[in-house]
Amino acid sequence: MRARDRCLKFVQWEEDGQHFGYGRDLFPFGGVCHSSSEEDACRQICAMVAGEVTQLEEAGRELPPSGTRPMRDAVPA
Repeated sequence: MRARDRCLKFVQWEEDGQHFGYGRDLFPFGGVCHSSSEEDACRQICAMVAGEVTQLEEAGRELPPSGTRPMRDAVPA
């Protein structure tokens, strides 16, 4: 698995018609992008995460641990 694929990315629709992309595992304040289309927001956040992972790898730094628990660990209510 590529390092950038281990970083969780989310796209969320807001009532104002915008789609927001989040990549909070890699960014101090939660990497955020926005677009009027879901596909474009997804492309943007994937590019942001890939760029950040590349910078970390070039600097010889490790990826931070994920702050989000995988769904396989979730316990049904």
